Amino acid sequence: MNFLKNIFRLFWRPWFYGWVFFSILFVLPVLIIVISYDRFYKTFFKIARFWGKTILFVMGFKPVVETEQEIKPDKSYMFIANHASLVDVMLMLAVMKNPAVFVGKKELGKLPVFGYVFKKTSIWVDRSSEKSRKEVYVRAQKKLNQGLSIAIFPEGLVPEESVTLAPFKNGAFRLAIEHQIPIVPMTFYDVKKRFSWTFFSGWPGKLRVKIHPFIETKGLTLDQLETTKEKAFTIIHDELLHDMKNNH
Repeated sequence: MNFLKNIFRLFWRPWFYGWVFFSILFVLPVLIIVISYDRFYKTFFKIARFWGKTILFVMGFKPVVETEQEIKPDKSYMFIANHASLVDVMLMLAVMKNPAVFVGKKELGKLPVFGYVFKKTSIWVDRSSEKSRKEVYVRAQKKLNQGLSIAIFPEGLVPEESVTLAPFKNGAFRLAIEHQIPIVPMTFYDVKKRFSWTFFSGWPGKLRVKIHPFIETKGLTLDQLETTKEKAFTIIHDELLHDMKNNH
């Protein structure tokens, strides 16, 4: 049975990379125009959401979302989730309805085709540069002033597969507190087993997501950054452990 699954994966994995690359390439002429102007960002986000949902669909993934607190349209949020898979961005796009800008590491800009779009539409950061990290806050303020939300995977990098949840970095929480926007913690339960970095692994199926009650930052100061970060980490970490216990 494993042999047959690996034969399937031999074609399924390149199918993913092919769809990601060629789908962006196909609409690149339109994207070049749309992403050249800030006022068209909401249009770009609609295209990106459709792209994310399409990639999940052609891979045989079905998002199943449980919402514990409703997200209001036309309100800015800080969306955060655990980062464990290549499909995390697509899943985040499929779940979010409010136009949001991703914050990610500058290395993503080196990827062919995708990197060009990433650099033009996202807030990228060089984690080794203090100047770059400071510029993130300026760019985030500009996006928030435009009525957009921010999306961050606070672990920074995808951790080793044996790690349930890596420690969170400060960026998302500093931004949320400084701009007094609610933090929306989301747990992605299945992304690691569905499509991890290991080539001969994964399988089509449900991608369960829980949108937890928001962490309000109104009235908080940076003195509460650590406790806010710990609260967000605990919510997602405990949820992952609870799910692992119930499904093993």
